[in-house]
Amino acid sequence: MPALIEAIGVKRKMFFEYENAPYHCLDVEVSKPTARGGQTLVRIKMRNLLTRAVFDRTFKASDKFAEPDLVTVAASYLYADGDGFHFMDQESFETLTLGSDLVGDDRQLLVDNLIVQIMKYNGNPIGLQLPPHVELTVASTEPGARGDTAGAATKVAVLETGLEIRVPLFITEGEKVKVHTETREFAGRA
Repeated sequence: MPALIEAIGVKRKMFFEYENAPYHCLDVEVSKPTARGGQTLVRIKMRNLLTRAVFDRTFKASDKFAEPDLVTVAASYLYADGDGFHFMDQESFETLTLGSDLVGDDRQLLVDNLIVQIMKYNGNPIGLQLPPHVELTVASTEPGARGDTAGAATKVAVLETGLEIRVPLFITEGEKVKVHTETREFAGRA
């Protein structure tokens, strides 16, 4: 039997199960009563890992949640087709498929053989976590003109996956650059 987590024990970035679905705690706020006999309440901002919906709920401090059957596995990106995005589990070598609704905008950061973490709930893939940086090749960018260094001195570059980011003027086509996966910003040359 999995351990139960009390609502007062839920912390940020923690996972728990509520109404037979896995949730990720985004923020938690505890309000202690000022009057005698009042109950301590815990307000949790949470994301449903299956539907991606985010909402706030208030629970009594003594409410209990089950630990979800979540497993994270390393997988490498293979390809995308009409069925979705295909990854190979690095341990069992089985193919895992995530739908485009689960991958979302992260598809612009996926390149062949990129190692990601895939989250599974009850054995089914439900989401992915990218590494902090990915290396992408610059597909097209304007050449930096001499004397163009006023202000931020950046230009737009289109990367191999279609992602558009701002890069310094010295970056040229065909060069590999590092991109922050959270902010989608230039992080340096690869």
